[in-house]
Amino acid sequence: MITKIAWKNTWFKPLNTFLSIVLLTASVAIISILILLQKQFEEKFSASIDNIDLVLGAKGSPLQLILSSVYQMDAPPGNISYTEAEAWMNKPMVESAVPLAYGDNYLGYKIVGTTDNYLKHFNLKVAQGTVFTKDFEVVVGAAIAKNIDLKVGATFYGTHGDAEEGEVHDHHAYKVVGILEPSGKVADQLILSTIESVWHMHDHEHEGHAEEAQNHASEETHHHAEGKAHHDHEEVKNPHEGKEITAVLLKLRNNMAKMTWPRIIPQNTEMQAASPALEVNRLFALFGVGITALKYLAYGIMLISGISIFVALYNTLKERKYEFALLRITGASRFQLLWLVLLESIFLCVMGFILGIVFGRVGLYMLSVSSQEEFKMAFNPFEFLWKEEGLLFAATLAVGIIAALIPAIKAYSLNISKTLANA
Repeated sequence: MITKIAWKNTWFKPLNTFLSIVLLTASVAIISILILLQKQFEEKFSASIDNIDLVLGAKGSPLQLILSSVYQMDAPPGNISYTEAEAWMNKPMVESAVPLAYGDNYLGYKIVGTTDNYLKHFNLKVAQGTVFTKDFEVVVGAAIAKNIDLKVGATFYGTHGDAEEGEVHDHHAYKVVGILEPSGKVADQLILSTIESVWHMHDHEHEGHAEEAQNHASEETHHHAEGKAHHDHEEVKNPHEGKEITAVLLKLRNNMAKMTWPRIIPQNTEMQAASPALEVNRLFALFGVGITALKYLAYGIMLISGISIFVALYNTLKERKYEFALLRITGASRFQLLWLVLLESIFLCVMGFILGIVFGRVGLYMLSVSSQEEFKMAFNPFEFLWKEEGLLFAATLAVGIIAALIPAIKAYSLNISKTLANA
């Protein structure tokens, strides 16, 4: 009976009720988005730097190098010499090295030239087809295959640069030979091929070089001794001489190299060595400041909603004191009157919390769609953090109970005879 009366009283003044619910919904929605966003953002960033101790790349911003090489979220600071990078990749203290070469995209998805070490390094599995072995063969991330319906055996032409509207390289077609299993990592949004594919795609003169080499070989028949010396020189020449890549992901064997290489490499080469852990921690620190500020704002809105509930209940208490007196006469106890007022506030808080969780999920879904298009990073709006969101629910109820406490006490201590005498 008391519950039914409380529910009807909640909607006695719909405008006040609506305002309180809107404020609660807004605060809960903002906080729930931030809680999910922070957790999933940190998980995705942390998972992507597993087994990466350093990243070799062109000199510039270390954070830009990490974002472009590990997370594929930014343009790289430049290219580096492959032979210069190989000198460090082949050091005894290097456990594994994954070279990366950029240059093209397909429908906005980055085409990355690398080796099969990339798949081993991140424990990526091929769900359909096989790993690339020849030039212009590609393995496609699970999210890409789903989003644009790419299948094994399909062919496509890459577009120069990062922009989807760039120059199309129609002189070579890529062929899909494999599709990766979903991993929740950056690879879900990548197209992987051999490094040589990237080089050949941009080396428009390679056919001319082949013809020149053939003419040179014919000339060598007239200069046997000189040709033999030249041939010997070619045998020892590094096939990667003059070639460039974008970056190298390194896993090192000892901690000394992790600490000293970021200082030694820039001093002795045209490259830098950036630590993903260090740069990501800096990014989290900056990200955390913004998250905290928004949380304070959301809790401020929740506080305002509590004040709104208090004002609404306190004002209606004057109008309803005769109603409460009649309830007492018909057998209602003081505790039931107190519970009646508290229930009205609790109903408002529960409705605001439920709507806030729903709108929070909708907001995160829209944010995920936007970030997937812009940064190739998706978020799961259907994840529930029972501990964090349970605490949020408790905080919402606490605000409502505190707001209703004074009106409830006044209802509890109502003097029946005096109230009816003044009626």
